[in-house]
Amino acid sequence: MLTISSIAISLCLLGVLMAIYRSLFMGQATPAQALRLVCSHKVSLAQSMPISYEGRIRAVPGVRDVTVWQWFGGTYKDSRDPNNFFANFAVEPEHFLNIRSEYTMPEDQRQAFEHQRSGCVVSDSLAKRLNFRLGQHITLKSDIFNVALEFTLVGIYHDPQAEDTLYFNRLYLRETLGATSPMADTAGAFQIQADSVADVPRIAKAIDTMFDNSPAPTRTQSERQFQLSFVSFIGNLKVFLLAICGAVTFTILLVSANTISMSVRERVREVGILKTLGFTPGAILGIVLSESVVISLIGGVVGCFLAAGLCAVVRQAPAYIAATRTLSMTPSVVLLALCIAAFIGLVSSFLPAYSASRTSILDSLRYTG
Repeated sequence: MLTISSIAISLCLLGVLMAIYRSLFMGQATPAQALRLVCSHKVSLAQSMPISYEGRIRAVPGVRDVTVWQWFGGTYKDSRDPNNFFANFAVEPEHFLNIRSEYTMPEDQRQAFEHQRSGCVVSDSLAKRLNFRLGQHITLKSDIFNVALEFTLVGIYHDPQAEDTLYFNRLYLRETLGATSPMADTAGAFQIQADSVADVPRIAKAIDTMFDNSPAPTRTQSERQFQLSFVSFIGNLKVFLLAICGAVTFTILLVSANTISMSVRERVREVGILKTLGFTPGAILGIVLSESVVISLIGGVVGCFLAAGLCAVVRQAPAYIAATRTLSMTPSVVLLALCIAAFIGLVSSFLPAYSASRTSILDSLRYTG
């Protein structure tokens, strides 16, 4: 039981790491995501671009629609409470809802968002978490723009990715800042929708070439690449995850090998009795190997259940990286984890099993430990 428990805990950690790797680097973009690009300042996301870029981007062949995508960075109620954190953006409602075609909401709420300047919409997951209701007044204070805006919740949309996000009209922010503010006619990023997936690389290159020699050069990339750019802030996460997975696998191998070796050594006399009863060295080798593999697989199955539970907990937590919303123990990850468990059981028991199967009957029976 202790061996199974140690393998289960290790496989749980390994399973979660593999699920994270798959979600971040092997996940497939949805049809809507595959058509979207994000254009930001080449130097940093903290740098702004002129709002006039929007018209020039819209004129690029293959671009279906464009919208400003301005991070507001507003805090709700007590900013020290992490449960109050959620992403909030200033957008152009009509264009934004066209680009985010996977967002669904009643038509009357959509019309209210497009025409009510101080209106805002939130995802259904955020509304559930903070108990938001239609018609509720929500105040956000932004240190970036040094303003506090009061919104009226006019819509609750369904997001398949279940991201906790609030969107509001950019013109409301511009009016509050005033036309003389240097931040009134700037944008942190633009969201772009292409006509087809094949147009995405060409559009990205055309936009960046257009503004290459301007005071605010751009970096345009697919939405998936933009999301992964946040992961790169903490370093080469691919190498980190693979290194940790390798270390965990090696540790399990050592623990399992030590346990199996002790188990076989304690039963050398039993091996001798089996040989006197007619069991061949090959049969004894198969018995020991099978026992080790079964123990490892039981630990692997328990570990996969534990990993699935941890993934569910992560999905319910406030998401700072969108990919964590799709974190799960998929069949491919489970199969890989169980294969690793079987491999560990086989490799860790081979040497002691082979040694036991080759021990003579006399040496086995006179073995005293």
